[in-house]
Amino acid sequence: MQSIDLRQINALFENQGQKRWAIAATSSGERIAKLKRLRKALVKRKEEFFDAIWKDFHKSRFEAWTTELLPAIEEIDYATRHLKKWMKDKPAKRTLILPTTRSYSRFEPKGRVLIMAPWNYPLLLCVSPIVSAIAAGNVIIAKPSNKTPNVSAFLASLFESLFERDEIAIIEASGAIAGDILLRLPFDHVFFTGSPEVGAHVGEMSQKIHAGLTLELGGKSPAIVLDDADIKDAAPKIAWGKLINAGQTCIAPDYVLCASNKVDSLANEIANSIKAMYGETEEDRKKNKDFARIIDKRATEKLQDLIYDAVGKGAAVAIGGKCDIGERYVAPTVLKDITPQMKVMSGEIFGPILPILAYNSPEEAIHYVQDNPKPLALYIFGKSPKAIRSIIAQTTAGSTCVNNCVIQIENLSVPFGGVGNSGIGNYHGFYGFKTFSHERNVMKQWGFDVIRFFRAPYGKAGAQAAIQKALRFIKKM
Repeated sequence: MQSIDLRQINALFENQGQKRWAIAATSSGERIAKLKRLRKALVKRKEEFFDAIWKDFHKSRFEAWTTELLPAIEEIDYATRHLKKWMKDKPAKRTLILPTTRSYSRFEPKGRVLIMAPWNYPLLLCVSPIVSAIAAGNVIIAKPSNKTPNVSAFLASLFESLFERDEIAIIEASGAIAGDILLRLPFDHVFFTGSPEVGAHVGEMSQKIHAGLTLELGGKSPAIVLDDADIKDAAPKIAWGKLINAGQTCIAPDYVLCASNKVDSLANEIANSIKAMYGETEEDRKKNKDFARIIDKRATEKLQDLIYDAVGKGAAVAIGGKCDIGERYVAPTVLKDITPQMKVMSGEIFGPILPILAYNSPEEAIHYVQDNPKPLALYIFGKSPKAIRSIIAQTTAGSTCVNNCVIQIENLSVPFGGVGNSGIGNYHGFYGFKTFSHERNVMKQWGFDVIRFFRAPYGKAGAQAAIQKALRFIKKM
């Protein structure tokens, strides 16, 4: 990774400022053509991407396709199908007191936008917001994570082959200093995906430049397993949702709240599901090429410490528990006999460790969720519609999925985003287009001007009486 060149960045920012109005004026057809060009290049160069992400953290070709490339292509396809409709002016209802006016709202580009992408899904979480920003007609500077240098280089090469840098530029630079340098520039919108801690800093910096802000963060997303849940059905879904990308997924179930009489059977079934997916023995699972590695040594050491701390405080290992720091490998791990005081329950795990915390009543589980920061996702497993509705009504989360995990992100007709500690704003589909647009209120006056009666001097003969009569008429309607 190269260091950031302040003079080049300032020049790039100014060049994009000069280009922004031309890009803002592009038609839906021109924007769709750009998106289709990007789609074609992604498909054509997919093998380069698969090779890059394998080098960065051994993510399998199939998982890279299903969790990164395919969703990015789906985002493009959804935008190209609907963009013409999104860009149309939206007429508003008339106001009775101003009968000779007409109002409408129009979506106009924010202008210059900054997209800061994370390392865990380095292609998807960079390309997806770029797609929305292109659809909305913006110029874009995007900074991928320096923790995935091979994918970052691929993205830089990809966009450089498709767009001039005064329209879309990928900045490859290392360290938080690069981000802070970019955040001092007066962008019109900042879109950040990452941890709540860094997100708070990005939000503070964005306020100083009065930029619009979207924060896609994370947190501890719970899975609540009710007493009437089908354990054999729930276990493989929880295991799959947790272990995609070796648990390095912002909406992965971070921990399970399980009815106390179901804990042992759930832990056993999740262990069986892990064996079915990745191998019967620990050696088989470590060699399995479908299971990704942890992003770096520091993160691996942190995960190992969480396991050691939990076991040292009385947790039982249902499966896994092994780590290899040199290979950045953390075994798929399920922990029972968990208490809230263990480190594994104090912050987002972001790895393949699943603690199961027992509860004695649904109310106890609900209170536990209520007493902790608002999660990005909440999962509920059970059969009773009344119990499920009760949990949804008494909790809040960025998204919720009932009787499955992670799949709620697939539907592009609904927004995706966090709440409170897990994020600000949302995107996907129309909501991404809206995020990178300003919805402008436009009113046009035609014909007779009613406001003439409201101008000073206010004591004009008959004017007040006519206004009061008109207001009385409106109130009756």
